[in-house]
Amino acid sequence: MRYIPHTEQDIQQMLEAIGVSSIRELFQDIPDDLYIQGELPVPPALDEHALFRRLSQLASLNADATRWVSFLGAGAYDHFIPAVVGAIISRGEFLSAYTPYQPEASQGLLQSIFEFQTMVCELTGMEVANASMYDASTALAESALMACQITGRSKVVVSQAVHPHYRQVLRTYLWTNSRQLVEVPARAGLTDLDALTAALDDETACAMVQYPNFFGAIESLQPVSDAAHRVGALAIACVDPIALGVLKPPGEYDFDIVVGEGQGLGNAMGFGGPMLGLFACKQAHLRRIPGRIVGQTTDAEGRRGFVMTLRTREQDIRREKATSNICTNEALCALASTVFLASLGKSGFRELAETCTQKAHYAAQQLMRIDGVRLKYPDAPFFKEFVLTLPRPADEVCDALLQHNIIAGLPLSDYDASMRHDLLVCVTETRTREEIDAFADALRQVL
Repeated sequence: MRYIPHTEQDIQQMLEAIGVSSIRELFQDIPDDLYIQGELPVPPALDEHALFRRLSQLASLNADATRWVSFLGAGAYDHFIPAVVGAIISRGEFLSAYTPYQPEASQGLLQSIFEFQTMVCELTGMEVANASMYDASTALAESALMACQITGRSKVVVSQAVHPHYRQVLRTYLWTNSRQLVEVPARAGLTDLDALTAALDDETACAMVQYPNFFGAIESLQPVSDAAHRVGALAIACVDPIALGVLKPPGEYDFDIVVGEGQGLGNAMGFGGPMLGLFACKQAHLRRIPGRIVGQTTDAEGRRGFVMTLRTREQDIRREKATSNICTNEALCALASTVFLASLGKSGFRELAETCTQKAHYAAQQLMRIDGVRLKYPDAPFFKEFVLTLPRPADEVCDALLQHNIIAGLPLSDYDASMRHDLLVCVTETRTREEIDAFADALRQVL
């Protein structure tokens, strides 16, 4: 099957129209040594059956979570996705993943976005939520710029217990906007609150923490909120929404902005994407929120309907004056999360979070029974992730455990050279007691 629709005659007509004799002349700026001559060195075409077989063979080379037992987390989580999620999001009514602009033809999708926003507000304890962002990292970075715009200040203070990838994106955003970033250290797996307080001053736009943090530990939010507000700064939290099934939401600690990663809410890990950024804030900051908001209204006959309520056109046509240059959202992923949350309900969602907590603590207990294995941060409360210190380098242990069809977790040496023996382990509700026990047995063998 050809994927180039133009015939040789079509191509020749277009070349004559622009006064060029050949395709090579059209691309004459490309040096001869870079220009491909002849056929590409690729295998011949396959029929559909053979192609699927070949793709299956290639996919089988990956260590995926359907055949390997995964204890890897750090932002992308192996949570169960009910069948109803795929059934609903594949319906023709929701065919477009893009935000609809014609309410008369898009009530179903608009309503799903409205419901998504409502659920995000209920989870986070905030008053307003947008239609979603790209992922947690861009949501966090956008929240920092939003805080700078609200306060008129340019200094952002972030804990080093925030995911290093999120901080890298935050650093890029602030650098390109000539803002200052100050990172405060973590101590014993938690944000050093003394260092955070000392870093805040009358030039600070916001203080940022993660809840639970990158190491899986549960931060104390009230001191962060109080310290930020004392100097007129905003308090921003980046959350794992599933943890909010058992933890008090940041809104109850008077946080101003809450962002998070919604991948675990009904979306597959998918080799790292697509992800789903959550973004919520206080009503007072509504006009500064990035992205767009869907709202409820009534039509000319008094019937309930849904429309695009807030979407600043500057995002598209006056970019230098825009509050944000993210002018789309992850509508299909948000729909999946909406169906996921609706299918679980309040009690089901709480049970999900409780199961993650119970299984993670059981796993930690079993793994610590192995000689030389200990919790790196024994005094830090954790949700579904924790850091183990091993007697061997963590990357070597992970490689050895692959021979047992176990993805053991994330070696932390890539982020801090001093943590060569430290392994971040994640346990979700999908892991069984037998799998956890098998992990402990295999770890004992490779050590």
